[in-house]
Amino acid sequence: MHTNVTTTIGTMKVSNETLLKWVNEVGAMTKPDRVVWVDGSEEENKLLTEQAVAAGVLIPLNPQKRPGCYLHRSNPNDVARVEHCTFICSPTKEGAGPTNNWMAPDDAYSKLGKLLDGAMKGRTMYVIPYVMGPAGSPYAKIGFEITDSIYVVLNMKIMTRMGRIALEMLDGRHDFNRGVHSTLDVNPDRRFICHFPQDNTIWSVGSGYGGNVLLGKKCLALRIGSCLGRDEKWLAEHMLILGVESPEGETTYVAAAFPSACGKTNFAMMVPPKRFDGWKVWTVGDDIAWMRVGPDGRLWAINPEAGYFGVAPGTNTKSNPNAMASVRENTIFTNVAMTADGDVWWEGIDGEVPEELTDWQGRPWKKGSNEKAAHPNSRFTAPAANNPVLSKSANDPQGVPISAIIFGGRRATTVPLVLQSFNWTHGVFIGATMGSETTAAATGQVGIVRRDPMAMLPFCGYDMGQYFGHWLEMQKYLNNPPKIFQVNWFRQDANGKFLWPGFGENMRVLKWVIDRAHGRVGGHETLLGWVPKAGNLDLSGLDANTTEKVAAATAINLDEWRQEFELQGEFFEKLKATMPPALVLQRQILMSRL
Repeated sequence: MHTNVTTTIGTMKVSNETLLKWVNEVGAMTKPDRVVWVDGSEEENKLLTEQAVAAGVLIPLNPQKRPGCYLHRSNPNDVARVEHCTFICSPTKEGAGPTNNWMAPDDAYSKLGKLLDGAMKGRTMYVIPYVMGPAGSPYAKIGFEITDSIYVVLNMKIMTRMGRIALEMLDGRHDFNRGVHSTLDVNPDRRFICHFPQDNTIWSVGSGYGGNVLLGKKCLALRIGSCLGRDEKWLAEHMLILGVESPEGETTYVAAAFPSACGKTNFAMMVPPKRFDGWKVWTVGDDIAWMRVGPDGRLWAINPEAGYFGVAPGTNTKSNPNAMASVRENTIFTNVAMTADGDVWWEGIDGEVPEELTDWQGRPWKKGSNEKAAHPNSRFTAPAANNPVLSKSANDPQGVPISAIIFGGRRATTVPLVLQSFNWTHGVFIGATMGSETTAAATGQVGIVRRDPMAMLPFCGYDMGQYFGHWLEMQKYLNNPPKIFQVNWFRQDANGKFLWPGFGENMRVLKWVIDRAHGRVGGHETLLGWVPKAGNLDLSGLDANTTEKVAAATAINLDEWRQEFELQGEFFEKLKATMPPALVLQRQILMSRL
């Protein structure tokens, strides 16, 4: 290749030799009929959408009810993330740690290389330049995804800053993420999602599901991102970011980690209840936070994404009115049901259940059927710009300062409604020992409580014990670290009834969190952390028996906690080779208090 070579592709000029060489190598391996470099323009998006409709990849929805919206039906064997097919291909097995699947890099390149050999014959190879993070942000990362899926291209347009902007930011640099994806024949036996942190590379084959193939999302932003964060002294986290604005105009930013189906998107787009007239909650991000230490010694966060890849079932105007507003237009729905008049439907959406629908597999469905009309993990891909409460700081290149970090899970017992850690190390311990009930977002059994530290168990790209050590190390760079909290909206009484109303009423707990972060309100010290004193939580306007319910939701049952510490010990044992001594000591201190 000649020095300073410039290739004009469409209306874009590509002059980065490293990039061109890599794209040519992938093309030589996959042997596509056509190569299309995606420029991210609206004209191109319109053309690709028309092609996707013509190919049956997208089904247009009712333009009066859902302008610019489309439905996609995936293969029924390809509807969720596949953790058993997801590998960290670090140079050593120890580097991946005991909670990740590991494959030797040479073996992975060889195995997937054979599957990719000629995989795009008869297909178009799309080259997607994209940026994770606001344009021009020093925290942003550049990636290129090569794919044979037009569905991926259209989703990446929504989820990332895509096209020309990435090439401009890349310029002559060589440090970009190299992503290769092919759907192959969507055979589960030939499905692999492989991450090579040392090469900043991702190869994904055999799937068309977003979590496995939108490589900027979980793959780059978390699995590769966590490795970059470890090496570059920042945090790549599975966290929402929101701003709470008081009636006086003070905005406090909070980051929060929740496993799937724990109300993460609802919390990120919360509508405060009437009792909090004048308060506003602004969404910076609903899923991922990249956090670095700013010049002021505080933790600053950006949302690397530009859209929402949300779970549809259960979303309605009560649970999340802002999400419902976000999916009114220019949204791609995946595996939801369709009404007779071309609208979308899923379990938990507003209104009566229709008598007849077309289910997520395109089959006739009648009211009363034993089968779900929409897949439990059906999705919407919506632009963040659609969100009526999108923060004005969402695209700020410098990000927002984080005053509080919240860890939450879905637990019927044991974990109180809200609890503040004693200090940073105790806060890391709380995050490291999070447990939550499994959901349909990952294949496998549903309803089993599993340990999901920092909601990162499926997404950490290296050894989890070392990851905890990285969290502990970050404190030394922070002059003013965020306060750390734990919440549990899902505590139940003896009859299985939720003790806390949840949804917008979570603002009452969030207000206490913010006041604690600013040192404006007291708390009650328990054996396990600080909880609100009676009267600290504003419960006005709720049911008459709410005070008793909150007392039950914040109660600490010592017998349950003894059992909890035993279960935590099993998890610690699994990571004992690299578990930081500070966390082992933290557990011993807490157990001794019991």
